[in-house]
Amino acid sequence: MIGTCDDDSDGARTFERSRRTLQGLAYRILGSRSDAEDAVQDTFLKWQTADRGAIDSPAAWLTTICTRRCLDMLRAAHRTRVSYVGTWLPEPLHTSVIDDPERKMDLAASLSMAFMLMLERLTPKERAAYLLYEVFDQSYAEVAASLGIAEAACRKLVSRARTNIELGKVRHTTPLERQNELLAAFHAALTGNGPDALTALLTDDIQLRADGGGKVTTVSATLQGKADVVAFLVDKLRAYWADYEWIPADLNGGRALILREAEAVVATVSFAFDDAGRATDIFIVRNPDKLSSLRRTLT
Repeated sequence: MIGTCDDDSDGARTFERSRRTLQGLAYRILGSRSDAEDAVQDTFLKWQTADRGAIDSPAAWLTTICTRRCLDMLRAAHRTRVSYVGTWLPEPLHTSVIDDPERKMDLAASLSMAFMLMLERLTPKERAAYLLYEVFDQSYAEVAASLGIAEAACRKLVSRARTNIELGKVRHTTPLERQNELLAAFHAALTGNGPDALTALLTDDIQLRADGGGKVTTVSATLQGKADVVAFLVDKLRAYWADYEWIPADLNGGRALILREAEAVVATVSFAFDDAGRATDIFIVRNPDKLSSLRRTLT
């Protein structure tokens, strides 16, 4: 369990004011809620023993320590993911979908599965630099200090990362009405009411990826194309999923589905959209290690 600051000291209150930001940053860098909690816990422990009188900006200090810890963990995670069984997807994160203000919607977009997967294509330092500058509104000087590099090098990291992110077209939001329409159509397709409504909401080159982590049965390769994806959903999944409890939820900044059997969460389904509001990707997480935290949010 992540540590908490229970006393009334100024240091405790200072850390608590930064905790939410640190957790958001760590999750976006690492793609794992549990790893993010570990990174924030490590930052908390360092904060407890730090000479706070010598720290001019506690928030900047905490961000630097957390970022550097995350980079160490990310490098280790990349080595582990080389041997990961099947498709790797980020751990689903329970969030609130916020209509206003616009800045919070932009933050929600930076939690989406599509965005998180795009971050996987960046180097660890590109990833951290982009997030700190573009998502958490730090200056180039602040980002450079956190990463321990020159400001000119920091600008290059952000520029390269921004180019990749923009090419991926993953930083946009889709109206909640369209997201809910897709959830309803997906549910109808797998519970016997036919796939027509769902098919109309998919792009022709729709992709479906599923993460079972080698622990549960799921499709191992990425499916691509409307015909193959719909056939898999209707001919394969419907026989197993129709009797599950279907729970609409807010995951990774968007509308999604949680599937439950008895008290156990067995899957999550989330989507990515194009500018026209059509689904470009379906993400299914079945790895039980990545679903355990969701059970706590539903009880």
